[in-house]
Formats: sequence, structure tokens, C-alpha cells
Amino acid sequence: MSEIAATIGAGEPVARVRSRVRDMLTIAPFLAPTFLLLAAFTYWPVAVAFRDAFTSTDGGTSVVGLDNFRALFGDPAFRKAAWNNLLYAIATVPLTLALALAFALALVRSARISGLLRTVFFLPTLIPLIAAASIFLFLFLPQAGLIDHYLAKIGRQGPNWLGDPDIALWSLCALTIWKNAGYYMLFFLAGLQGVSRDLIEAATLDGAGPAARLRHVTLPALKETFAFVLILALIGAITQVDHIFVLTKGGPSDSTNLILFYIYQEAVEQYEPGRAAAATVVALVVLLGITATSIRRFDREPGAAT
Repeated sequence: MSEIAATIGAGEPVARVRSRVRDMLTIAPFLAPTFLLLAAFTYWPVAVAFRDAFTSTDGGTSVVGLDNFRALFGDPAFRKAAWNNLLYAIATVPLTLALALAFALALVRSARISGLLRTVFFLPTLIPLIAAASIFLFLFLPQAGLIDHYLAKIGRQGPNWLGDPDIALWSLCALTIWKNAGYYMLFFLAGLQGVSRDLIEAATLDGAGPAARLRHVTLPALKETFAFVLILALIGAITQVDHIFVLTKGGPSDSTNLILFYIYQEAVEQYEPGRAAAATVVALVVLLGITATSIRRFDREPGAAT
């Protein structure tokens, strides 16, 4: 009996391996197109960026080590773009997520007009960023723009929304918040569907008001949703660049120049592929760090974060 048991025990792993191999061979044809697209448009460009970041910038293939990174961090334009990107993320991400959560809560509580509100809140998301930037260009035109038109009616004169270095970046932030809040609202709506109604009713019976229920019941239940949406918002703060082409082109005085637009300038306008590749590598490292940190932070046990 012991020999039979040993034989069966030795055969089970082989059977499992064969079963897994068969499963992999079955699904491989369906996954192949996705892997090919990822390899062609994600993994290969990333590999090329890493290669170019450590090679010469004159079109050759000689290895220059960290020279491109030294030139990058010594460039005042890059430091300015990185600082602008930090301010841009700090200004847009918290406000966008707070607005998105407020929209989602409003839709959940207003069942009768939920369809209308859903359309109003989500409509900006359907507009391409280029088109949204064109709309805001009309709003921000000095004196002739819609904002200045209504300010003039109350005897006020608006600033140069896109031409003042102290204001231009915040004008871009307003566009970003308006554009993205409805998109992130959808994720919070999905997360709110998983909030236990029993817990909310029990908190209500215990005398908890709306603020207390939001803090102690709803927000803890949305922890995973917040982690996912936060990662999306932070990545978007680094990778969105279309509106800069339409509204400011990085000006005035580099006050709205963000990292991705800086990479474009170095690669296309200045023809510094090595420096552009080094900036791309830095951006990728930052994005990976943001993703890993956010996942680890929100993946803790509920009591670990407090």
C-alpha cells in the first residue's frame, strides 16, 4: 500500500504540470495578439529608451554611462519641468478625487435624477483633451474670453490666464480637474455598490450622522478603489500633455512646462535623444515608484495604516 501511495503521490505533480501546460497552450493563441501589441508598443520602446539613455547623443552607439543623466539633472529647464509637474499633481489629484467622490455620492443619494446628473458629470470625459483645451482657450482669452466677458459685467478685469507665469499653471489645473473628475467618478460609483447597506443602517441606528458614516463606513470600504484611482490620477498627472500643446506650449517662461512636454522638446525640437531618453527613464522610474508605493500603502491591513 505504501508503494502505491508513493507512486500516486509522485504522479500527481506530473499530472498537474501536464494540465497546466495544456491550459497554457489552449489560451496562448488568444493572448498572443495582446502580448505582441504590448511588446511592440510598450516593452520595445521602453527597452530602446533605456538603451538610448546610456549611449551617446550624436547618433552613435558608444556607451556614455551616466553622462546623459548628469546633463539632464544639470538642465534648469528639466528641474523647472519637474517642479511644475509636482505642483500640477499636488493641485489636481486631491481636488479631482474629492470632486469625483462627491459626484458619486450625489448620484447614489439622488436616485430620481441620477441619469441626468450622470450625464452632466460624465460629459467632460467624453470630450477629447485637445477639444477640451480648445474650449478652455476660448474661456481664457484675455478680454475677449467668456470668463473676462462676465467679469467685465460686474466691473472686474480678469488676469492674463495663460500669459501670466504665476497663473498659467493653475489654469491648466482647472482644465484637468474639470476633464477628469467624471472619469474617476465611475470607479467610485462601482466601489459604492460594494458598500454594505447593513453597516450603513447599523451606523445610522447608532446615531452616526452623514459625516461619521462617510468617515467610518464608506471611506474604509472604498480603500481598494482609492488605491486604483490614485494610481490612475498620478500617472495621468505625468503623462497628460495634449492640452499644453494647445494652450501654452510650455510657456510663458516655462511656467507650464511638464516632464512629458520637456521630453518632446528635447527629442524633437532640440534633437537631444540621449537627454530625452534619460528623462523618459526618470519618468518611468517615478511612475513605477508611485504604483508600488500606492499598492503597498493601500494593501495593508485596516489597522496597519493608523
